Amino acid sequence: MSVHPVSTTLSATVLALRRAGCVFAEDEALLLHEAAASPDELSALVEHRAAGLPLEHVLGWAEFRGRRFSVDTGVFVPRRRTEFLVAQAAALAPRRAVVVDLCCGSGALGVALADASDTAELHACDVEPAAVRCARRNVGDLGEVYEGDLFAPLPGGLRGRVDVLLANVPYVPTADVALLPAEARVHEPRVALDGGGDGLDVMRRVAAEAPEWLAPGGSLLVEAGERQRDTAVEVLRSAGLTPRVLVSEELYATVLVGTALRIT
Repeated sequence: MSVHPVSTTLSATVLALRRAGCVFAEDEALLLHEAAASPDELSALVEHRAAGLPLEHVLGWAEFRGRRFSVDTGVFVPRRRTEFLVAQAAALAPRRAVVVDLCCGSGALGVALADASDTAELHACDVEPAAVRCARRNVGDLGEVYEGDLFAPLPGGLRGRVDVLLANVPYVPTADVALLPAEARVHEPRVALDGGGDGLDVMRRVAAEAPEWLAPGGSLLVEAGERQRDTAVEVLRSAGLTPRVLVSEELYATVLVGTALRIT
């Protein structure tokens, strides 16, 4: 713990963050003071944050559904709105569910779902090596994390067995990436943001292969922008899935669920 006058230093930290344009300067200052083991470390943390590094990368963790997950520099930060996707997945998950978390980033979604449901197997994968290293720490003994593009690295034995397929795919149209806040645009991997021309290129790839991996009655869950939802519904329907749209006004989240046919 620091031995310098906390109130004075806290005030100085708040001022520095305000000058840097941090909207929640007071809350962020408290977190930075909590994280710093010395005045020198505090100065370094404040400097990084004032320079525009995302708070989660400065701290080394992000809070998601009430739990702190390690988030390394250069790894996509899980968004609070995506808690809605996990909540919907938990409501759909059967007992002893087999769960796959595609484009897993830090692994927060899969772990949060495992916390909220009776998950028998958890498999996560990402194409970014930094994300895979981070996810392996977060997932730990709860499951397996693989490096590779979408379904490619998953064990073949999962085909036809997946009850819940989380796919937090990028859905920002390429032309809009330049309009994102610098925290995302500069410090998060473009592959985690850029969804192609209309933002749905990766979703199309996931949806096309999902029926091969889903168990009968299993569901794919993805996020999309509000303006994309009609097109996204058709993407799921054209892949042979039964689509539904779920919306959280509070979190400004749009989740699409594509369910595989049950065998009767």
